[in-house]
Formats: sequence, C-alpha cells, structure tokens
Amino acid sequence: MPVYDFTKQKLDLTYLQWNTSRESSGTAGSLLKAFEVNRGKKTYYKLSSYDPISGITGMESINELIVSRLLNILGVVHLQYQLLHADVLIDDRIYDTYLCSSLDFKEKGDRKITLVDEYDLEKRPGESILEFSDRMGWADRFYQMIVVDFLIINRDRHGANIELIKHKNHDMIPAPLFDHGLSLIYSCHSEQEVEVFDAMADLPVQSFVGSRSLFHNLELIPNDRLPVFRRLDQRDQDYIFNDLEDCLPASYKAKIWEIIWKRWEYYEAFRTH
Repeated sequence: MPVYDFTKQKLDLTYLQWNTSRESSGTAGSLLKAFEVNRGKKTYYKLSSYDPISGITGMESINELIVSRLLNILGVVHLQYQLLHADVLIDDRIYDTYLCSSLDFKEKGDRKITLVDEYDLEKRPGESILEFSDRMGWADRFYQMIVVDFLIINRDRHGANIELIKHKNHDMIPAPLFDHGLSLIYSCHSEQEVEVFDAMADLPVQSFVGSRSLFHNLELIPNDRLPVFRRLDQRDQDYIFNDLEDCLPASYKAKIWEIIWKRWEYYEAFRTH
C-alpha cells in the first residue's frame, strides 16, 4: 500500500492563524485549528495539545495519521489525514512541530449537520439514537464507528464529532469518519506511563451513540450486523508506522500496536463466537 501522507521536509506555515478549540474530554490544554483556501479547496490544519507554558505537546496529530492508515487497511470510509512537519507561529513564538491536515470533505452545494442536531430535530418520541439511525438507514456505518472506537480507545466521539452530509439531489448520509486524536496513548506523557498502560483498558469515554464503556458498546450491535472488515495482519504495522521513527519512540509504537492488535483479536473473537 503506497504511503503519501507524511511530509517530512519542514514547511513554513507561520502564516496560519490559529483558533482555540477546547478539548472536550476535560484534559488540560487546547487543540489549535486553522484553515486556508487555495484554488477553491479548503484545507484544515490541527495541532496537538497546546498551552502557553508547555507549548505544543502530545501526539493527537500523529494519532490522526495512524488511525487514518488503520482505516485504510480495514476499508472504512474516513477523512484522509496528512501529517506535516512545519514551523508554526503562536503568540509571537515559532514552534517546530508536527501537525495534521485534511481537505474539506464537502463539495460545492453540499450541506452538513451534526448527528446530535439532526437527532434533536427528527427523532420520534422515546426513540434512541441507534433506533433513529437505523430508521434513517445509517446504523451500519455507526456500528462500524463503534468498533473503530473500540480498536483505538477513542475517548471523544461526542455528537458534534459525527456529521451528516447531504449532497445535492441525494439523501443525507453519514460523513466520512473523522477526528480520532484523543485515542490510543495520547494521555501518556512519559515512557513510564506508556509502559504501564493497559492495552485492553475499558477507559471511560464520550460516545454519543453508545455508553461510556467501549466494551459495552460492542454489545449494542445486533449479532447479525457486527461489521466485517478487511482483515488486519501483523505485517500491517510496517505500513501503519512507516516513516514515523522520528515522531514516535519505539516503546510508543510497540504499545500502540499492542493496543490495536489485542483489541482486533478480541473483536474478531467477539464477532465469531
């Protein structure tokens, strides 16, 4: 599988204007976002966690690339992320950092709405979000999302992190899956924390279409509708971590793969039991 999603040569992005987006999981710091329009196409940029004292820390941007590559393997419809090495300017200070970029998935004339807003507008009395999604024909895509979030320990799939898109003259459908930064070992800030991190932990999460337990969320999927993905293989870690040796210590890569592989084996056993 070709890899064209990492620009290692450092770019000058000091012209970008960054806006603050508070992390919704309650963790310290902010995720800074920016965009630019070039030849009619909008490109979004996102940094890892930032605060004025510590600067840019964390690995949320790298996570976006790792998960994007994983979803390429599994065959899941998702927003393609690119990792960039660049200089950025924040509060009159230049930072040499990694950030991720993505193209706007909307085409001219498209309309988008968050799932939480559409649910509030169109749900029937007493109808759960999964019942609503099933009635609208979206449930299978959201079942995929539940499994993906289980595999990567995504802590932040709130209702605004799930969007619907209406193409001109077409029905409304789920947008490509996006925003996976607060996952894997993003909360670990030392080798020691990485070493003791439990790959099979059932950490509390925000999940608009499920509960706060990723394991319980798997049980919300009907047995006959458990998603079947393209098969993950041990050799796929070479593709997932290709060219990331300068971004991630070996211990981080080992723990991330342990998370993905162990949870994949668990899901496959769960699906075929």
